[in-house]
Amino acid sequence: MPTASARPPATAAPGRVLGGRGVPVVALLVALLVAVPAAGLSGAAAPVILGDAGPLVRWGMPLVGVVHSLAAALTVGLLVVGAFLVREGRTTDRRGTAARAAEASALVWLVATAVTLYLTYGELAGLAPGTPGYLGQVVANAWPLEPMRLLTTELGLVSALVVLLLWARTRGALAWSAALAVASLVPAAFAGHSTSATGHETAVTGLGLHVLGLSVWVGGLMALALLLPVLGPALPDTVRRFSTLAAWAFPTVALSGILFATGSVGGPAGLATAYGTILMIKTGLLVLLGVGGWLQRRTVVSRGVDSAARFARLAVGELVLMGAAVGLGVVLGRTPPPVSEPAVRDVVVDLTGYPLPEPWSWGAMVTEWRVDWLFSLAALVAVGLYLWGTLRLRARGDRWPLWRLLLWALGWGLFVYVTNGGPGVYGRVMFSVHMVEHMALMMFVPILLVPAQAITLAVRALPARRDRTLGPREVLLAVVHSAWARVVVNPAVAGLMFFGSLVVFYWSGLLEWALTTHAGHVFMVVHFSLTGYAFVWSLVGQDPGPPKWAAPFRVMVLLATLAAHAFFGLSIMQGSWLLAPGFFKALQVPWVPDLLADQQLGGMIAWGIGEAPTVILMLMVAVDWMRRDDREARRSDRQAERDNDAELAAYNARLAAIGQRGRAADHDRQVHHDRQVHHDAQEGTRP
Repeated sequence: MPTASARPPATAAPGRVLGGRGVPVVALLVALLVAVPAAGLSGAAAPVILGDAGPLVRWGMPLVGVVHSLAAALTVGLLVVGAFLVREGRTTDRRGTAARAAEASALVWLVATAVTLYLTYGELAGLAPGTPGYLGQVVANAWPLEPMRLLTTELGLVSALVVLLLWARTRGALAWSAALAVASLVPAAFAGHSTSATGHETAVTGLGLHVLGLSVWVGGLMALALLLPVLGPALPDTVRRFSTLAAWAFPTVALSGILFATGSVGGPAGLATAYGTILMIKTGLLVLLGVGGWLQRRTVVSRGVDSAARFARLAVGELVLMGAAVGLGVVLGRTPPPVSEPAVRDVVVDLTGYPLPEPWSWGAMVTEWRVDWLFSLAALVAVGLYLWGTLRLRARGDRWPLWRLLLWALGWGLFVYVTNGGPGVYGRVMFSVHMVEHMALMMFVPILLVPAQAITLAVRALPARRDRTLGPREVLLAVVHSAWARVVVNPAVAGLMFFGSLVVFYWSGLLEWALTTHAGHVFMVVHFSLTGYAFVWSLVGQDPGPPKWAAPFRVMVLLATLAAHAFFGLSIMQGSWLLAPGFFKALQVPWVPDLLADQQLGGMIAWGIGEAPTVILMLMVAVDWMRRDDREARRSDRQAERDNDAELAAYNARLAAIGQRGRAADHDRQVHHDRQVHHDAQEGTRP
C-alpha cells in the first residue's frame, strides 16, 4: 500500500479550496446555534431564585464560553501544526502563517477570558454588570475568590502567550509557544462545576484530559483547514502526522469523558435529567466523530491525501460535528448535575476531598486503595510505550534486555502503589506516612527507573524525521542535549535541588498547600519525582545527555547530599514545632493523638529511609566507575592493535626526549662547574 509521501502532491487553487479563514467561523456558528437552544432547554441560562445577576450574565457566560473554548483550541492547534507537523520549504512561510493566525486567535482567547472574568464576578456576587462600583469589585476580588483566581491565572498565561507570539516564527519558538498554550488550558480543569464535590480529583483529572484532548483534536483540524491554502505539497505528510495525533486524542477525550461523567451523573437515573440528556447527545457526536475519523484514516490518510478539496470537504464535515459537541460541552459545564453536594459536610472531606480512611494498620497499608486516575494513567502509558519500544526493537532484530523492561515496570508499579495505595491514602492525613510516600517517590522509584534507560530506548525506537520538523525523537534529543539539561542534571545542582527543595517545601506554606489542594498534591508528586530522577540520573544515568562527572566527584556529591538529608531528618525528628499546624489540628485524626510525636516519627523515617538508597547508589556509582575504566582500557587496547601501539611509542619517545634534554642540561651544568673551579683555582694562585 503506498504511503502518504508516495502520492502526488496535493495542490489546488486557493479559490477552489474550502479551507481558509472561514472554517473557524463555521465551527463557531454551529457551536453557538447549538449552545443557545441547549442552554434554554437545560436550565443553564434560567434565572436563579436568590442572587440572580441578570440575563446578560446568564446568557453571556455560555456564549462567551463557546468563543473561549474554540479560540483556545484553534490557538493550540495552530501552534502544534506549525511547530511539530508541517514542513517548511525554501520559498514557503507556512510556520509564519500559522504563527500569525495563532496570534489572532490567542488575542480572541485573551478577550474572551477577560469577559468571562468580568461576568463571573456578577454570577458569584449576584450583581448585574454595570452596577455602581462593579469594575472595582471585580479587580478587588480577582485573586481572593478561587474561581476568579483561576481565570486571573489563565488571563496572565494567555497574555504572556500573546506577547511571545509577536516574534515567534521559528519551529523552536512555536514549540515553546505550544507548551505555554497547553499550560494555559490547565486553570479551566479546576474551574469545572464538579471540582468541589467529593472525589473532585477524579473530576479535575477527567476535565483536564478532556480539555486537552479536544483542544488538540478540534484545534488541530481547524488549523489544518485554515492553513489548507498554503500547505500545498506538505499536505499529505501533515495530515498523516495529525491523524496519528488525533488517534491519541480520541481515546483521551473518550476516557476523560467517562471519568468526568461518572462523578457528575451518579447513576442511570441521572441520565434522565437535562444534564444526562446533553451528555448522551454529546457522547453520540463523539462516537460519530471517532467512527468517521477511523474511516477517514483507513480510506484517505493511509492512501495519501491527493486532493486538497476532498480533504477540505471531509474536514468541514467533521468540524460541524465538533462545533456542535463543543457547544454542548460548554452548556453541560453550566447545567446543574444530578449529583449534588451533601447537606452536612465533613471537615476531612472539606480539607482533603475524601472521607477519613479506616484506622491505620500495617495491613491497611496494603489493602487500602484509592485510585488516582492521573498518576495511574501516566504509569500505564509509560509502561505501554516502553513495551512498544522494546517490541519494535526486537521486531527489527535489535537486542534490548528484558531486565530493563522489568525494572521500568517495577518502578512505575511502585509509583502507582505509593500514589494510590496505603502511602497515598494515609499520607493525606498522617505526617509519618506522608514522609514514607515522599521518600519513596524521591529515592526508591528513581533507582528503579533510571537504569531502565528509557531515553536510550526511545531514541532507538522512535523514527527520525528527515524534513527538519520536530517529531517526538527530535524533541527528546533537543531536551536532553539542551543547556537547561546540562544545568539540571549537573550532580552539584541536582544534589542542591534534592536537598533544597525539601527545606523549602516543609518550612513554608507549600506543605499545607499540597495537603489541602489537588493542584498542590500534583505539584508535590511531580516535583519530587522529577527531582529524585534528576539526582539519580546525574549519578548513574547511562542515557544520552550531558557529560558525566568523574566517579570520585560523583561520590563526593552523593556523600554531601546524604549528610544534608540526614540533617533534614534529624531537624524534624528533634523539632518541637508542628508543621502545617492548622491542617493537622483541624483533621483531628482519632488514631493520631500526638501530632508532634507522629511528626517526629516522620523525621526518623526521612533519616532512616535514606540509608538503603544511598548504599545502592554508592554501589551503582562504583560499578559504573569500574565499567568506564574497563571500557577505556579495552578502547586503548584496540587502538594499540590498530596503530602498533603508537600512543605508547610516542609516550616513550617523549620520555626519551625529556631524558636527553636532562642529560644535556646535566652536562652543561658540569662544564660550567668545572670552568668555575678552574677559574677559582687560577685566582687563588695569583699574588
